[in-house]
Amino acid sequence: MKLRAAHGGRAFSLIELLVVIAIIAILAALLLVAISQAKGRALRIQCANNLRQLGLALQEFKADHNYYPPFLDPSDHSENRYWKNALGYEMGIHTNTAYFPKGVWHCPAAHRPSNAIWNLHGEVGYDDYGYNANGLGPWISTNGSLGLAQHWLPGLPDNPPIPTAHVSESEVVNPSEMFAVGDAFFGGPTIIEDGVNILGRASDGWVSSHRPFPDPDSTQRSYARHQGMANVVFCDGHVESPTLQYLFVDTSDEALSRWNRDHQPHREKLSP
Repeated sequence: MKLRAAHGGRAFSLIELLVVIAIIAILAALLLVAISQAKGRALRIQCANNLRQLGLALQEFKADHNYYPPFLDPSDHSENRYWKNALGYEMGIHTNTAYFPKGVWHCPAAHRPSNAIWNLHGEVGYDDYGYNANGLGPWISTNGSLGLAQHWLPGLPDNPPIPTAHVSESEVVNPSEMFAVGDAFFGGPTIIEDGVNILGRASDGWVSSHRPFPDPDSTQRSYARHQGMANVVFCDGHVESPTLQYLFVDTSDEALSRWNRDHQPHREKLSP
């Protein structure tokens, strides 16, 4: 079958037209992929810049105090009671629950579900960035932290009622190899979720809240956020973008030791 030419010239066959259309469709699809990848890179760079600012604030805090910010210290009523308040104070930013999901605290590639609640003083929360408070250590444990949080979380039922001991600079054996703050993911090795892994206040004390709201799409969202990677600022202030597989699946000594302030893998802390 031929399509008649308008002025007697050679006409395209139907097959030739279909081939041209197919080629155009393929090129358009490749262009969309390239645009999507470029947009993803731009968002990841913007997120990395946020973490660089947080890393600078962390360095300033350490210079002022010679220890790392606590994750949360209810006994401290100053600007240093919570790690975000502490870093915000160093940056000259008024930090409160209304500001935390914005500005330097907001990853532009993060998607906050409509049913997420952000409330420092409530029971649940959702946040774009997380603090390496415990390393591979457990939440509810006397001196169980291997991360940057204080040695004891005051008010927990099995922790002694003694003053909080902050993690000093000297306790972090290798600052250039230890995670400090990064995109808020948790879980692994098969289920990686976004948001926060916080303590929730229950009527009978404090309980661990690993999923503050039901969200079956969390793992898919986590991998889509930065094309399977996460931005992390280290204790010395530099930023890297390791893969989620490296962060949550890899059990090599190198991968595990980056979570812990003594720079040891502590494989015994992994879930069976």
